[in-house]
Amino acid sequence: MKLTGISALLFDKDGTLFDFSASWAGWVSSILDDLSEGNAQHADAMAESLHFDRQKHQFAPTSPVIAGTVDDAARLLGTHLPHMPRPSLVAYLCETSAMAPMIPPVPLVPLLTGLQQRGLILGVATNDGEMPARAHLTRAGILHLFSHVLGYDSGFTPKPDPAMLLGYAGLAGVAPETVVMVGDSTHDLVAGRAAGMTTIGVLTGLASADDLAPFADIVLPDIGHLPDILA
Repeated sequence: MKLTGISALLFDKDGTLFDFSASWAGWVSSILDDLSEGNAQHADAMAESLHFDRQKHQFAPTSPVIAGTVDDAARLLGTHLPHMPRPSLVAYLCETSAMAPMIPPVPLVPLLTGLQQRGLILGVATNDGEMPARAHLTRAGILHLFSHVLGYDSGFTPKPDPAMLLGYAGLAGVAPETVVMVGDSTHDLVAGRAAGMTTIGVLTGLASADDLAPFADIVLPDIGHLPDILA
């Protein structure tokens, strides 16, 4: 299948531009150790609320962290940290997550540069905060390749609501039906369908092909396969 009539590619970040487990398991382990002050029982309780196995350093596919926002994570962790005000916890999560090393599934600079050279406008729509998202993209050397980077706190309702995606189309000056939403979760694809966009699922998050297929026009192993399906 070859896609035609496409003017823009809109990427999710975590699990799409960056491999989810490889990038985030270490960060979650470190913040649980920090927030629990070395109390293993306390750390395990917080890990359970995030559906994260501390011993295996693995997220369950049901983890609310996968497609959730920083506010969602703060709400879950906050039940175990009654002494820590919610704004302080959100700030802590944003600041520490911005420093988390991101692991791409494929070399990003040549891939995204090649897509841009085809005349495609590139953007990011993530349920992460805009500040950490920009930090991750900057360290990967790819921020300059995106026309707009939108996070859950950029003024649009986060995914699975289509508002962020429609907001991107408006900012980029393109019709939603000419945009491809590329993501690793059903949140990404449900939002894309609701926005009237073509949807592509990738398997560098925790969702399986069977999970994504009902909401995706195409499912790919990773974003490195995008050039093969663009006419």
